[in-house]
This record gives sequence, C-alpha cells and structure tokens, in this order.
Amino acid sequence: MHNTPYQLRYWHLLYTPVPEGALAGNVKLEASPDTINAGQDYNFTIAFKNISNQSFRDSIIANVNVNTASNNNYTIAIPNLKKLQPGDTSIIHVTIPGDTSIYNESVKNPLLKAAVPTTSLTGINNLSIYVNPNFAQPEETLENNQLFKSFYVKSSTANTNLDVTFDGVHILNNDIVAAKPDILIHLISNSKYILLTDTSSARISLKYPDGTIKAFSYTNDTLIFIPAKDSSNNEAIVDFKPYLTQDGTYELIVNGQAKNGTSNVATSYSVAFQVYNKPMISDMFNYPNPFTSSTAFVFTITGSEVPQNIRIEILTVTGKIVKEITRAELGNLHVGRNITDYKWDGTDMYGQKLANGVYLYRVITNENGKSLDKFNVTDQYGNSVNTGKYFNKGYGKMYLMR
Repeated sequence: MHNTPYQLRYWHLLYTPVPEGALAGNVKLEASPDTINAGQDYNFTIAFKNISNQSFRDSIIANVNVNTASNNNYTIAIPNLKKLQPGDTSIIHVTIPGDTSIYNESVKNPLLKAAVPTTSLTGINNLSIYVNPNFAQPEETLENNQLFKSFYVKSSTANTNLDVTFDGVHILNNDIVAAKPDILIHLISNSKYILLTDTSSARISLKYPDGTIKAFSYTNDTLIFIPAKDSSNNEAIVDFKPYLTQDGTYELIVNGQAKNGTSNVATSYSVAFQVYNKPMISDMFNYPNPFTSSTAFVFTITGSEVPQNIRIEILTVTGKIVKEITRAELGNLHVGRNITDYKWDGTDMYGQKLANGVYLYRVITNENGKSLDKFNVTDQYGNSVNTGKYFNKGYGKMYLMR
C-alpha cells in the first residue's frame, strides 16, 4: 500500500513536422480601387509564402469567393498554387472581368469566360481568399491563410446613339435609295467599360411595300455585326445589305440595346425610303440659277447602282459644246437625290471665262449601252412635278450673270 510508483526518466516523442504558410502582403500586395464602375475589371494580387523549413507535399488549393450585397455567393476560379519549398513564394492573382461577353472563343483562359462580371456585382461586395481550406494538406495552422476585403461596384450610366447611312449618305424620310443599298448602322456608347460586343446591341427589321415586316438575323452576309474593340472607341457597326426587289416604300426599323450596369438601355431608329428597281434619271436642274460665281447640278437616279457612263455637256444657244463635265469630276454620286460636289464656275474647257448670257446643258448617261428612261420627280405628297417648262427636248437652260 505504501510502495513508491515508477519514476519516468525521460519522454521520447516522435513526430513528422508539417509546413506552415501565410498570406504575405509585405512580399506582394496589389489591388484595384475600393470603388469601381460596373463593366470595369477588378483585380487583387497577394503573395502566399512558405514560412517554415518544411515543404508542402503538393500544389496548394486556394478558394476565392465573392459575396454580393444581395447575399449571392460566387466562386472565382483560380489555378492552384505551386508546391512550395521552404521560404518559397507563390502569387495569388484574382481577376473579376468587367464584361465576360468580350471573351470570345479565341480567348484561351476559360476561367475568365466563365467568371461572373462586375456588371452583375453592383453594390457592396465581400471578397474572401482561403488558402489550403480545411487542411486539404497538412499544415501547422490556417489562421494566417485567410483574407477578407470589401469593394463597391457603381452602376454605370452611359448614353448610346445610333447613326445610320445608306451608301454613305444620311437620308431624309421618303428619300429614294438603291435597290441594293449598303446600310451602315453605327451604335455608339460613351461607356468606358461596357463594350458593345453582342449582336443583341442592334436588332434589324424591314417593313416592305406590301406591309409585311421581316426581322433579320446575323446568319449570313446580308447582316454582319462588327463588335467594338476597345473603350477608346466603343462603337459597334452593323453592315446591312438587303436586296429589295419590290418597288415602293420601305421602312427600316433599328432597335438598339446597350448594357448599362445591370440593366439594358434601348434606343431606336426608323426611316421610310423608296425603291425603284428600274434604272432611270430625272431632269437635271442647276442651282442657283441665275448664278454669278458657280452653280451645282441637282438630279435623281434610281435602280441598283449609279451608271458608270454619265456626263454633263454645257452648250451655247447655237449648240456649240463649251464644257464637258465627266463622271469623275462630278464627285460622289449615289442612287437617290444628288447635289453634285462639282460646281461649274462659268469657264470653258480651256479654263477661259465665258461671256454673260444664256447657256444650255444636258446630261448624257447609259447603262449597258442603253439610255436611261426619264424618272418623273414627285413632291412630298407623291404628286408628279411638271418640269417640262424648264426643259426643251432634254435640254435645260441657265443664265450666267457676273
């Protein structure tokens, strides 16, 4: 009952040491501003260092999450960190793209294409980084493996505008255009971060003379979408090349839509225009008339394209040709109503000033060797305009008065 217990001389403990890592902002720490605009990239970079004398056994998992103001939780996928030797460092780089639609099939990094964009993160967000979660591999402690950071995403406000041209010309309502027009639709946004890269930015429809409406899709060469390339010129272009076989009045309808933070901003445009498939040309007027220094020529062309062979002859009242104005000199012509860039200054073919008085002029044009029929000009109400009193057998009259 009174025996002395055995006395322990020494303890001999056997153990296998494990590594220890820590987030090391003193080694590397970079971050985007705490407040950014929707559509702007958010970046965060920090180092993770093996601060022990033991090696990690494998590559290291790092979990990155974003918890939004509406309590939605998103995982931001990043590659595993490399296997760290004692004293070695690996860099954690987190990128939350502004707008994932800019990452098309040519982008090699699938993590960016699959990421949640900042356009979906308006409000206060909490970023968390957790390295080697739940002891995915042995480590002394996880207390220095976690980081929490808040950032705010402002809803972006941007203006979008549509600019539409037919064969390079801004037309008025009910103007005449070519039966095969090249319609360019420029969708322009002043947003620096949310680029116009999606075909939903512009939906194109045509109302035909028979009243039917057709919506066009970006599936062939008739309708081509050219996305904006960068924020310095946030402009998308739609190239629309329809073939309009019906004569009559059409209506182009453009519904534009641009992203604006988490919402969409719509803008629309419509214009009526007329098409005449038969190549014709109207009587040609000069303006002003009488003139003192120079006069331009006004006329209308119909059909699919401008005839290559077109020129204007200026004659004396006795029929002597004193000036011939070529197609090249007339400048940019288009199907529809034209006012020539060229202005006749009252000189002959040698550059000599002609005397004051009355001069005659006529237009000579043909397509495939055949003269064009006359197109009868109509007023804004569709009534034919009688131009016969200004012309005699195809010749117009003008008065030079210096």
